[in-house]
Amino acid sequence: MIDILKGEVVDKKEKQLVLLVGNIGFEVWVPDILLLNSESGDRIQLFTELILRENDIALYGFEEKKERDLFKTLIKVNGVGPKAALSIISTMPAYSIYRSVQQQDIASLVKVPGIGKKTAQKIVLYLQDELKPIPDGMTVEPVRRFDEELLEALVGLGYSVAEAQASIQSIPDNIEDDLEIKMRHALKYFSG
Repeated sequence: MIDILKGEVVDKKEKQLVLLVGNIGFEVWVPDILLLNSESGDRIQLFTELILRENDIALYGFEEKKERDLFKTLIKVNGVGPKAALSIISTMPAYSIYRSVQQQDIASLVKVPGIGKKTAQKIVLYLQDELKPIPDGMTVEPVRRFDEELLEALVGLGYSVAEAQASIQSIPDNIEDDLEIKMRHALKYFSG
């Protein structure tokens, strides 16, 4: 129904952006990393999914069409609602979700806030065939041990998962896989 919104960010809420399109402000639920990286005045484009429930109408938005498609696939799983699907996408990069499903890695999915062992098992079971083939341009990389440890360390210091992911993404690729060195570079993200 509403496929794409392009407009100006005019407000940020706890889990939503308010996007001004023409003279209408749309309240859009977005992944944490997008919320963290968006500021008032930014012009953005979102691929959206409108969810109609008996007592709720909500609009979910994503920077990439592949993310939205993944969101639509996740909400097909019995027991995974839109907010749980958004939590999964906020916590794990898309390639990690694919990897977890393909490798039946329930432990990674259980780390997502609001996802228990039974729900993680359902996700793996129901999506084994749904998430094949991997979309063009997306590589299912193995999670590097240092990045996983770094994420846990940053979250342990009090940063949100989205903040920790953003700081890890800011680390140059040529940095060696040394936890202490990577931690210093990740912390520079917060001081800059």
